[in-house]
Amino acid sequence: MTALVMLLVVTGCGSGSGGDQAATSDEAGRVAAPQAVDGAGPVGERPGPADQRGGAGAAADTRVDQRSIVYTGSIRVKVDDVEAAARAASDAATRAGGFVGGDQRRSSDADAVAELTLRVPADRFYPVVEELAGLGRQERRQIDTEDVTEETVDLDARIATQRARVESARRLLDRAESITDLISLENELARREADLASLEAKKRRLADLTALSTITVSLVGPDASAPDDEREIGFLAGLSGGWTVFLTSMTVLLTVLGAVLPWLLVLGVPLAALWWLNRRRRHRVRPEPAPVAPVGTPPPPGVGPRSSSVSEPPSVPGARSAP
Repeated sequence: MTALVMLLVVTGCGSGSGGDQAATSDEAGRVAAPQAVDGAGPVGERPGPADQRGGAGAAADTRVDQRSIVYTGSIRVKVDDVEAAARAASDAATRAGGFVGGDQRRSSDADAVAELTLRVPADRFYPVVEELAGLGRQERRQIDTEDVTEETVDLDARIATQRARVESARRLLDRAESITDLISLENELARREADLASLEAKKRRLADLTALSTITVSLVGPDASAPDDEREIGFLAGLSGGWTVFLTSMTVLLTVLGAVLPWLLVLGVPLAALWWLNRRRRHRVRPEPAPVAPVGTPPPPGVGPRSSSVSEPPSVPGARSAP
């Protein structure tokens, strides 16, 4: 009898443990399935890939309309009125159910430029791009796509597994009997919850990218220069660029000259007049130097050479010189 009771207890415990494992597995399967089936899931989650898989880690649906795709595009349009075109682009994004994520403008008459970052729903991506191209003359368009279906499925599986680990740590924390076990389990639970929060943040970011596509539109005026990667090369392009630089340099030079000319008139003319008067006064006061005879020229008549010693009296004929 005692053995039978013990056997029933062991069987009951085993059944309970198996039931807990089944419940945990069933909970993980429910977490892995997307909540967007009934419209309560995060924005951008597509129900197709998750509905087709039986559990976490299963293969994703290969149908194109059920895959998670990130659309990004950029377009450059030359328009007559940049401000009006920018307002029209913002209205196009709003009508499509999106919003303006960034707006940078530079106004300088015909050389005005507006850089807009638009976020629109993925199913309205191409219609909005076509509407933007119709605002003027399209100069450049680039569209990139990235299939993130596998990454989405992997994140779903990892989130389900991490949630199960968090629940397991919480159950063990409720059964802790010592302070040491309590502290250790609390640390482990905090680490697992942090990992789960990181995975959920990645999933929300990925869902945002798949739900709302990004379009970068550049609206330029009729006289705007071409981008660096689209500029022409060759002799004529160099000649045109050199002539433009020459005209710009002359404009700058004339601007500087116009700014300096008033100072030259106010200060330069009086200083020049003072310098001229001072030079004229010095020229009048300076004595004229005596003419210098050229070397080898004989002295004029009546002028004999000067002796370097004291001159002697002329000699008398018949007189004797003193002893």
